[in-house]
Amino acid sequence: MALRFYNTLSQRVEDFAPLHDNVVRMYTCGPTVWNFAHIGNLRTFTFVDILRRWLRYCGYRLDHVMNITDVDDRIIRESLAAGRTLTEYTEEYTKAFLEDTGALRLERPERLVKATEHIPQMVALVRRLIDGGFTYSSDGSVYFRIASFPGYGRLSHTDFSGIRAGVRVDTDRYDKADARDFVLWKARKEGEPSWDTEIGAGRPGWHLECSAMAMEYLGETLDIHAGGVDLTFPHHENEIAQAEAATGHTFARFWLHSEHLMLDAQVMSKSLGNFLTLRDLVAQGNKPEAIRYLLSSVPYRKQLNFTFDALKSADTAIERLRNYKLRLDTGKFPAGESEKLAARTAEALKRIEESLDDDLNTAEALGAVFEYIRETNTAMDAGEFPQGNAASALDLLARFDSVFDVLRPTVTGGALADAEIESLIAERNKARKTKDFARADQIRAELLKRDVILEDTKDGVRWKRK
Repeated sequence: MALRFYNTLSQRVEDFAPLHDNVVRMYTCGPTVWNFAHIGNLRTFTFVDILRRWLRYCGYRLDHVMNITDVDDRIIRESLAAGRTLTEYTEEYTKAFLEDTGALRLERPERLVKATEHIPQMVALVRRLIDGGFTYSSDGSVYFRIASFPGYGRLSHTDFSGIRAGVRVDTDRYDKADARDFVLWKARKEGEPSWDTEIGAGRPGWHLECSAMAMEYLGETLDIHAGGVDLTFPHHENEIAQAEAATGHTFARFWLHSEHLMLDAQVMSKSLGNFLTLRDLVAQGNKPEAIRYLLSSVPYRKQLNFTFDALKSADTAIERLRNYKLRLDTGKFPAGESEKLAARTAEALKRIEESLDDDLNTAEALGAVFEYIRETNTAMDAGEFPQGNAASALDLLARFDSVFDVLRPTVTGGALADAEIESLIAERNKARKTKDFARADQIRAELLKRDVILEDTKDGVRWKRK
């Protein structure tokens, strides 16, 4: 089965392959670092991580660029209110974003680029648009004239032919139902950061940043551009207009958009005040890998309603996965190999792969792996799972986890190292042999306090982290 994605541009599921050299040139919209990212934001970044991992699983190499928006209206407003420079203010939230994404095991893009470090590229793009007749100036600012670009609206599939010429917007964000000429370059304002350039003193508009940085590193045509569904219009629509007006070439072949995360049936957002951060959830005792599992459990094009019951279910699901791996690693199985079980393992792996090939259907992939676990656990209980089948079952888990990455427990700063745990278990075994059961119980309690669970089985002692 071929790898397929739903392309927002065509509104169809299409077979995907990169344009050149087996390298996927991908741009994804990163954070605007004016505050901590909430888990609604992190759902989109988790989708991008699953996408990255699956593309690599399929044998492609990646050239992935993600921006850090470190200058826009909100950042300037908040940094001025805090009495801090733009750099001081944004560094705090950039660092927090990288810590949060690290905790969620999100891979770093090949290139992580800051807007403020690419002003010359943005100015060069504006100059191309000026020279091409796509802009006009007013009070020192430069605006993109939407009426000059006939294809405007084809990403959001909206007819903007009736827009009023010359109606413009200066803010980085505006009413999603209203198409207006948008600002490319904002004239300098007293007290705000600005740059002296050939097109005047000022700063870039938000929409300009992504087009300029994407083309700087990936060329004029990208394979994939991805982000949250809320960015489809106006941000991504404006990116297309700027880039294609300047180059005359298709800006991005595939547009992938992740749906909203809901909280109490409302879109999670800072403006509504109904949001949770990763830090909130971890402080309450929730594990980052359970949050990662929940955020990836529903296919990216479907809305996901966050509940604490769902988070608890995610934790339970991970426990099932880990217990199964522990059983494969430590269980004593009869000798031999079953052709029937080997075929079942191959079938399960094929189902996982076909599900993820099908526009990253994570729910189907998870269903396939848990069905396989249930069936093979039953075979183990009946003594019908030979030792020769364990390696392929472990390989299936490893392949699954190369994408979902939830099997390894998060180890906190105060956690015991594996060698320390093994040493305490050896001491406990010795205490039990000498009938010092009080010490044996004490060691078990000490390990439990450090989030290590012991299981006494007929095959010996097994341990796992909570």
